[in-house]
Amino acid sequence: MSRRVLNIFTPPTVPEGQGAQVIRIIGNNNLSSLNPFMMLDPAFVKLPAGFPDHPHKGFETVSYLLKGSIYHEDSKGFSGHLQPEDIQWMIAGKGVMHTEMSGSQDELTSDFQLWINLQAKFKMIEPQYQEIKKELIAEAKQNGVLVCFIAGEALGVKGPIYTITPAFFLNVKLNENSEFLQKISLKCNSIRYIHDGQGIFAGQNANQHQVVHLDINDKGEILKVKTGQQKCHLIIIAGEPINEPFVQHRPFVMNTKEEIQQAFQDYYDQKNGFEGSSFLEIKNLKSQKKVIMIEHIYYSYQKLIIHSFIIKISINFLIIIIVIFNNETYFIIIYSYFFQFVKFLQHHTIFLKLH
Repeated sequence: MSRRVLNIFTPPTVPEGQGAQVIRIIGNNNLSSLNPFMMLDPAFVKLPAGFPDHPHKGFETVSYLLKGSIYHEDSKGFSGHLQPEDIQWMIAGKGVMHTEMSGSQDELTSDFQLWINLQAKFKMIEPQYQEIKKELIAEAKQNGVLVCFIAGEALGVKGPIYTITPAFFLNVKLNENSEFLQKISLKCNSIRYIHDGQGIFAGQNANQHQVVHLDINDKGEILKVKTGQQKCHLIIIAGEPINEPFVQHRPFVMNTKEEIQQAFQDYYDQKNGFEGSSFLEIKNLKSQKKVIMIEHIYYSYQKLIIHSFIIKISINFLIIIIVIFNNETYFIIIYSYFFQFVKFLQHHTIFLKLH
């Protein structure tokens, strides 16, 4: 039986990185989360825009390039150059700093990046990086359907990526008047994104840039898509939820608020996965590090219940000063004093209570 469609919606396009645009499929008002997936973003970028130096911790990523080229470099010494239909798999684990930049000022680069959560026992493993070239990626053709296997298995063919958190990630192209069927576990969450054309799902049409969200509570084991007079190019992801609490704040995905706070502190202190990150010779490290530090302060501020109006005003003023401060040395000094101040307040619960 085909699985029931829960919702069809058009996700928003949002700014990301440095001048880049992404379609925010997961993490919007229609679909705030899809356990175990934290994010699926089709990105559109060309130089000088891109995704300069930024940290990750606690999850794994799979990137699939459709058009253009991408250069990758990270703080663990891994580097790569993706061409169309190449795959990049990175386990952030205990922490990694990396950059991804388009290879052209003229040609628009288009890719998909999927973030997959890790179980608590895997969150502090060593980072890993693997690049799979187009020539090594299996494809299957059947009755007007072409399937490219990024991760997982379909039509009896397995993809080259075996994610730590079991998932599948398929690039599917259907000719007119074709049909694609894929069996899926009843325990899996799944969505389809229409990259181009039009697909028919349980009698409902979905058009370019729309998302089809399938109902995990339905008993259907078959993912089914048909085409009529138009072709359809879609991305399919599915994965079994991780039955653990999780907290995500921007580039970090951990299990508790305290672990998120510690991740920010580790990033600042360059430890527990971020050793040597300040020596990464790629674009805009200092400016991006400043952004992450400001986010750390703002995140800490959000988690405080402070009964003194004066303290609230003081912290707001501090954040404003840091945002406009241009001297990095003074900025880091202010940043350090702020957290000494927070630690002092933590020991005086008359002023402060942490959630």
